[in-house]
Amino acid sequence: MPALTSYDAVIVGGGHNGLVAAAYLARAGRSVLVLERAGAVGGAAVSTRPFAGVDARLSRYSYLVSLLPRKIVDELGLDFAVRRRTVSSYTPYGTGGLLVGAGRTEESFAALTGGDAEYAAWREFSALTGEVARRVFPTLTEPLPTREELRARVDDRAAWRTLFEEPVGRAIEARFQHDLVRGVVLTDALIGTFADAHDPGLVQNRCFLYHVIGGGTGDWNVPVGGMGALTDALAAAARAAGAEIVTGHEAVRIDTDGTNAEVGYAHEGSEGTVAARRVLVNAAPRELARLLGEAPPAPVEGAQFKVNMLLRTLPRLRDRSVDPREAFAGTFHVSEGYGQLARAYREASAGRLPSAPPSEIYCHSLTDSTILAPDLVARGYQTLTLFGLHTPARLFAADNDRTRAELLAATLAELDAHLEVPIADLLAVDAHGEPCIEAKTPLDLDRELGLPGGHIFHRDLSFPYATEDTGRWGVETAHANVLLCGAGAVRGGGVSGVPGHNAAMAALGR
Repeated sequence: MPALTSYDAVIVGGGHNGLVAAAYLARAGRSVLVLERAGAVGGAAVSTRPFAGVDARLSRYSYLVSLLPRKIVDELGLDFAVRRRTVSSYTPYGTGGLLVGAGRTEESFAALTGGDAEYAAWREFSALTGEVARRVFPTLTEPLPTREELRARVDDRAAWRTLFEEPVGRAIEARFQHDLVRGVVLTDALIGTFADAHDPGLVQNRCFLYHVIGGGTGDWNVPVGGMGALTDALAAAARAAGAEIVTGHEAVRIDTDGTNAEVGYAHEGSEGTVAARRVLVNAAPRELARLLGEAPPAPVEGAQFKVNMLLRTLPRLRDRSVDPREAFAGTFHVSEGYGQLARAYREASAGRLPSAPPSEIYCHSLTDSTILAPDLVARGYQTLTLFGLHTPARLFAADNDRTRAELLAATLAELDAHLEVPIADLLAVDAHGEPCIEAKTPLDLDRELGLPGGHIFHRDLSFPYATEDTGRWGVETAHANVLLCGAGAVRGGGVSGVPGHNAAMAALGR
């Protein structure tokens, strides 16, 4: 139970953003209470052992780190590290494929495309996004700039038009000619977003932007010890600063007059209340509305399919020109050519599972074997994490279990087309003799994590600049002493800690 009856700040939800906010506020001398409904903190940023009797700690939901600013790690003194992947991506194509990284990018482009033009275009486009990343990423932990201020900071008319004004599909088609290269570029606009390359609402551009600016480089790194290592470090920092964290306590309501607030919670069949000067909500806008007793926002829908696997050995590829340890260390693209992505989007929009489900895979244990017990490492075991695209929640509404099984079979079949041995033959088994594989649909993510419609960003991402209703930090709500510190804030989404930092700054009046 909470130790006090009144706090300077009560934080609803102990996900990584709530813990970031708690650490900053407690370090500033505020009394802080974190209410977490689950039995452990972390939300989607957790490491668990999902397979019975098998000592493998997988990053079960979120799995890579790009958007977490070094500023937050340093200011909170976090005992947390990431490792850079030596390979960016591998995409099989015919009897070969495209390998980006490991010093073979130019050679691989030439072998795929038969010339130098696509590689030159790739370098040029990477330079454009890299410069935008260096200029935009530092603004994420500053008060929101206006649109004009951010445009002046970017200071490149072509880059601004490409990323902020025109559908990104236009730039991809103008710059690249090869279907596979176009598809590899486009995937950054689709992870976590159900959209076409030419969507006039530019939701795909917003997604693309957040995928290429992380850390000022766009690198996606492997968390040492798994994603739960970040949660553990944040919880330790918050507690060390004096924050109180209680698990198994679910917030059920928030009452506020704009100056003082009261949070009602449920715990083991009983209810209680705690007073607060400010309330920070590390949950989706849908949950915020429910807690306040207000009308819910417009429904949102996720479109991602998550699969975790533990293998007895790494798969061998039909493409003998690349080492599997390179191919799976980066992002392994499956059925993600430009035309394939467009077809999958059309099929899903029409209410059908994609005939060739696109997905991307990577192997955490190749970069960081500490997530596996030493005996598993010695025996050659490896993890695989798969993230499927263009599978909106609506497709699972009629029969979630049946559709999950159907999609899993189709997705693995697309992967098997590039392997010497079917992936099912390589799966480890748990203590009950069951294969070590689990799949999560958007509806599963809604039920387990409270992600509305399974949307991993809580709602569609926003451009990182101020509009009429964003407030100074992008975390403000209609109530002066209630702030949103989850992924649904402006500059939210992904494992970043940015909304938590910004909500703490807003609460401190900075």
